[in-house]
Amino acid sequence: MKTSLTVIGLFCMMALTAFGQNKEEKRVENAGTVIKEIMDVPDNVPQSVIDKADCVVVLPSVIKFAIGIGGSYGRGVMTCRSGKEFHGPWGAPTMMALEGGSFGLQLGGQATDFVLLLMSQKSATNILSSKVKLGGDVSAAAGPVGRNLSAETDVTMRAEILSYSRARGLFAGISLAGSTLRPDNDANKALYGKEVSAKDIVFEKAVPAPKSAAQLLSTLDKRSPKNLSSN
Repeated sequence: MKTSLTVIGLFCMMALTAFGQNKEEKRVENAGTVIKEIMDVPDNVPQSVIDKADCVVVLPSVIKFAIGIGGSYGRGVMTCRSGKEFHGPWGAPTMMALEGGSFGLQLGGQATDFVLLLMSQKSATNILSSKVKLGGDVSAAAGPVGRNLSAETDVTMRAEILSYSRARGLFAGISLAGSTLRPDNDANKALYGKEVSAKDIVFEKAVPAPKSAAQLLSTLDKRSPKNLSSN
């Protein structure tokens, strides 16, 4: 009887592990779909802006959990250009969590896709290490939209993170000040099948990119193959 219970317990653990991995793989796939669809619209992130980004965070279908209060919750992925100076190819994703904030989702509570561009090594390193408050621990602003706009504007030169939203087909810059962003290490464990930190994924190349990240990485490699920032 004891042996049977042990076998059942092991089977349940394996099933839960597989379920967790599949859920995170789907999240990575969704992030790839979101970034491709956004990059395919005529007026999206200006080329001069994304070419200076060290990392990109994609948060598909962020939901507002307290209508009228403004709290929100989302899970997604962050991929960075590889290397200590963020000048290599886009690398394996690390899972991220967006929480709190009073920005609301201004569209009747509909799920909204968010894209965040990390424009400095400091912002990337801070977020990979711990939870940060946008607009507090790191400066954040709504990102400019339109392929012909320049990255050399006051807002983009000052902000460490530029944020965008997409809902009901509309793509625009949006401020996420007041919300927090942190590594989701439980999700990393589920995705990669072992304990691995966000910093090790990005800086040490501790794990290869999963197949589910193929569209995410190929889209970014095609759109912005080189980091043109001076940092």
